[in-house]
Amino acid sequence: MVRLLTRAGRGGTAHCRQYPANRALNRFCAGHRLPSVGMTGNKTRVAVVFGGRSSEHAISCVSAGSVLSYLDPDRFDVVPVGITNHGAWVLGSGDPRELAIADRALPAVDPSRTALALPGDPTRGGLVILDPDRAGEVFSRVDVVFPVLHGPFGEDGTIQGLLEMAGVPYVGAGVLASAAGMDKEFTKKLLAADGLPVGDLVVLRPGTATLTDQQRDRLGLPVFVKPARAGSSVGITRVTGWSGLDVAIAVAREHDPKVLVEAAVPGREIEVGVLEYPDGRVMASVPAEIRLVGAGGVRPEFYDFEAKYLDDVCEFDIPAKLDDDVAERLRELAIAAFRALDGQGLARVDFFVGPDGEPTVNEVNTMPGFTPISMYPRAWAVTGVDYPTLLTTLVETALARGTGLR
Repeated sequence: MVRLLTRAGRGGTAHCRQYPANRALNRFCAGHRLPSVGMTGNKTRVAVVFGGRSSEHAISCVSAGSVLSYLDPDRFDVVPVGITNHGAWVLGSGDPRELAIADRALPAVDPSRTALALPGDPTRGGLVILDPDRAGEVFSRVDVVFPVLHGPFGEDGTIQGLLEMAGVPYVGAGVLASAAGMDKEFTKKLLAADGLPVGDLVVLRPGTATLTDQQRDRLGLPVFVKPARAGSSVGITRVTGWSGLDVAIAVAREHDPKVLVEAAVPGREIEVGVLEYPDGRVMASVPAEIRLVGAGGVRPEFYDFEAKYLDDVCEFDIPAKLDDDVAERLRELAIAAFRALDGQGLARVDFFVGPDGEPTVNEVNTMPGFTPISMYPRAWAVTGVDYPTLLTTLVETALARGTGLR
């Protein structure tokens, strides 16, 4: 027997119906008293959406586990919503332990859980149930969505467009900034148009197999070959000899038909977090540095997926050991990059800083990782904004911004 949210009773609390043989709903509803309309009482209802169809599915799950752990329960009612690898929406696990990496095993959204959907029709009232015996019934109204999604079909403007149609405020960048930030070709075009320093690259569109001799001479070696629209260092290869180029392109095309070949930029890897406040102020965190130190005497060539999430080969300096003028310049450039893409809510801006302190913008991540080791929340914690306050600020900014033209 399960309690299911239906309609408001006295005191603004939702009734729950008997809903037999549905353990997922039972686990979720047990102990919850969800208000039937938005922001009843003092709590805001937040749907944390995670998983998704991209190759970054697992990292999204890990990020969501951290967000679920740190959202203030005195301020927010949280509805976990998972998206499977095939794109089905389900009532997700609210247990962060089920969303963690354990013994190098990556988490995934369980497709057998209760099927949900968020209609694009703003009059429907929120998440609806798709299970046959309750199909179309409103499961929960939603005040704001926190789309902890990385990669295509989540960080690229697609879910942002759905949420705009549904009239539901959401954390993070809008449709344009999400799409531009996901596609590194257009990220760099927008940054360059605003006069920000970016590295040299060649775009290989579908039908273009490899680089010309002229392009090879221009870029030089080494180069980095990567999918144009992916993150978490998925599909990236460092190429030190041209004989390895075509294999690297094939690896990248397993994730995206459009591939970038970028000239290597010598320098330190520095990241800066950007945060927008409800009143419109935009602030930058202290710069943070990633250093690869290796494990067992083996040092990875670059900050790849295994180095980020599976192997203990990285050390972090927060704040980065930089001259004050360089650190301040990076913070200014981070905000400038955020504005060049018409960013909202948050971003992480990644730089290479050369031996002379000259910065180059590498990329702008409009939904950075929120895993326990992710740089974005760690940099803000050192700056003076702890994890719960950071999440609260993001939700309040999303509510203040709303949806539609702004």
